Amino acid sequence: MKRLAGLTALALVIGNTSGCGWLWGPEGYFRDRGDDYLNARETAPMKVPEGMQSKQLDPLLPIPMNVATSTEKEGEFEVPRPQPLSGAGEVSDFSLQKSGDSRWLVAQRPPAEVWPVAHQFFQDNGFSIANERPQTGEFSTNWQPLSQLSAPLARRLSSRVSGVEPDSEARVRVRIEPGVQTNTSEVYVLSETRPAGSAASGDWPTKPAVPSLDAALLDEMIASMATSAEKGGSVSLLAAHSDYDTPGAVQLNKDGSGNPVLTVDSDFDRAWVSVGRALDRADIRVDDLNRSLGVYYVNIAEGAKKKDEDKPGFFSRLFGGGEKTKEEEDAKAQRYQVRLTSVSNTVQITVDKDINTSAPADVAQGVLEKLQESMRNALRGPGERKPGQFGLGEQF
Repeated sequence: MKRLAGLTALALVIGNTSGCGWLWGPEGYFRDRGDDYLNARETAPMKVPEGMQSKQLDPLLPIPMNVATSTEKEGEFEVPRPQPLSGAGEVSDFSLQKSGDSRWLVAQRPPAEVWPVAHQFFQDNGFSIANERPQTGEFSTNWQPLSQLSAPLARRLSSRVSGVEPDSEARVRVRIEPGVQTNTSEVYVLSETRPAGSAASGDWPTKPAVPSLDAALLDEMIASMATSAEKGGSVSLLAAHSDYDTPGAVQLNKDGSGNPVLTVDSDFDRAWVSVGRALDRADIRVDDLNRSLGVYYVNIAEGAKKKDEDKPGFFSRLFGGGEKTKEEEDAKAQRYQVRLTSVSNTVQITVDKDINTSAPADVAQGVLEKLQESMRNALRGPGERKPGQFGLGEQF
């Protein structure tokens, strides 16, 4: 009862003082201070007594430029829009990637534009081209002393490359591959050195022999390509041909057990890219892949996966015309493994049910024929078929 009486008395006091300006008015204790900053004025800095040392402190809340000052006329004032932050620098179309001792250049350009620039870089710097294959994006240089290179490049290489005598001979192989993303390229440089006048085998090393030389050449290429891009680079029509990433020879034979096998004249890296694109052009669904094992896990009962814009619309899904459920897809699935195996200087492609079981001969034959056709005829887009030709799901 006493508590209720106390609250009632407090309410009466507040009600009686509601008209008091000292409490609620513009100058009151509980006034609205939200606009006080508009009347704030800059004052002189604080001074310390004589004989005392002071340390300059940066203001915690500095007054921004271009704001109203005490000299501005009273009235409305439009706060200026903030200026955009200046970029730290433009993103280059060329970057360097590294994995262990391996390095490669990634260009945000198609191979047709990268090929002539890379080729010209080596010619301009004194390298003698031994052979070139624009259709597969490869060229190599002859053995030659490093002293025969252009003077600027020779000086930069001598300061960066360790473990190589100045009179040593070197040769370089350059490989330009289509990148993972559309209209990108990956440039690989593999160099080899030997003492002047000594004999060397014709085979190229399987891993970087002189990583510091490879890295130095890639760095020089990046600078050269960036400069060429600013001036407007040329395009190689040969490298732009549609079968650019297709191996030169693709033969369908049978192994000793009578199982179909597709042999491509290429190294593993290029064959892996070629098979991936051939599967897409052949309209074969890839559910998963494992590059270290050299296996594409495919489902020949389904077409290649399409982009999001190709999915059925809302009404198609609403009235039962949407995508199949996972259970329906699994019930119809025909899953196999497209396996790549390096054999000498070629890559053999087989179709297996699993790691211990080969796929039925007719299934393997059909899949490999599709891959062979896709590699030889890259002009057709993904999923297109010649008249009278059946899909894999219908063929088997």
